[in-house]
Amino acid sequence: MPLPISIEHLISHNIIESERIEFKRGWNPDSIYRTICAFANDIENIGGGYILIGVEEDNGVVSRPAIGLPRKQVDQIQKQMIGFNNLIKPPYSPKLSLEQLDGKTVIVLWVPGGSNRPYEVPEQITAKEKRYFYYIRQYSTTKKANQQEQQELISLANQVPFDDRANTSTSVDDIAINLVNEFLRTTKSRLHNSSGYTSKVDILGQMHLTSGSTELLFPRNVALMLFSDKPDVYFPCTRVEIVEFPNGTETSDFYERPFIVGPIHKQIHSVLNYFKTNILQEKIVKQPNLPESIRIWNYPFEAIEEAVSNAFYHRDYQVREPIEIRVYPDSIVILNYGGPDRSIKADAFKTGAIKPRRYRNRRLGDFLKELELTEGRATGIPRIRKALSDNSSPEPLFDFDEDYISPN
Repeated sequence: MPLPISIEHLISHNIIESERIEFKRGWNPDSIYRTICAFANDIENIGGGYILIGVEEDNGVVSRPAIGLPRKQVDQIQKQMIGFNNLIKPPYSPKLSLEQLDGKTVIVLWVPGGSNRPYEVPEQITAKEKRYFYYIRQYSTTKKANQQEQQELISLANQVPFDDRANTSTSVDDIAINLVNEFLRTTKSRLHNSSGYTSKVDILGQMHLTSGSTELLFPRNVALMLFSDKPDVYFPCTRVEIVEFPNGTETSDFYERPFIVGPIHKQIHSVLNYFKTNILQEKIVKQPNLPESIRIWNYPFEAIEEAVSNAFYHRDYQVREPIEIRVYPDSIVILNYGGPDRSIKADAFKTGAIKPRRYRNRRLGDFLKELELTEGRATGIPRIRKALSDNSSPEPLFDFDEDYISPN
């Protein structure tokens, strides 16, 4: 089963954070299944993780060339995993892909956060006497969940993030396979190479974009957000409204741009193209007695790109309000309804020390990271501040109504 991301992108840590990847020199089922359990529990709601078997690391850096696994052992591992998966309570099956790295065969286990958590697994899955425990990830380490963490896992049992829930009012026919193929081609996934002879249902299943039984299959919300032609049909007001006030707020002169609609990532590109074409301007200032000129933008593009992408990443798609962008002569205002996660307080925006307890749209964030539209490491605000500072622009202002923060 090919991955929805190339293995080179995976091991580079540029798209998937290092704490979401674990490398194993060889097949050690006891250790590996504890980590599978931890990724499936996904206590931080960051999207699970990946386990690469046949690959070593040295202080977080992948050792090249890869060690790889003999073909005979690969076959044995796949057979053993069928039985081991059923020992997880409730049963859970990671997605297995055979990948080529440096001419060697390696196994990649993709372990998305499970929809039936909490999961527990034997401490020694190969032992005759099995003692079950809950496991979680803490930074880059798999550990037993303590009593408090177990209670938190249990409380999360029915709190699957909205973008990862099945949308039972739709069908897989609502997913545009051309948009899926375009994404796979852009991210250089091997899955794109098999799209000519693999069914639509199989491709969506391999990308973890469907939920349900074979005879009654539904797309997940994230699939409709990214790979349907009109996401606003399923999530009303999923659009961007841009209003320009050329003379400021003191006059009634304003004009509205046509609504920006379509798949989420295409909306982001359309908004950024609007800024490039209509708003952003560069001024070149020559310095006396110096060969180089100073180049200053009215608004640095990097700050705009980060702010726009994060508005889509962190918005609440259950709130029927569009993203609003208001352009004034001396400022740009981006309104994103739903507000930040409850764990983030207003003072954090002043210091820049923003560490969300959970991400509202973990799966959407993963796809946007693969498209290099966001990083998802709580770096958005620092990047905006740095871009503005490097451009000698004023500090950004952040404000929200604490009474309107969505609980999801």
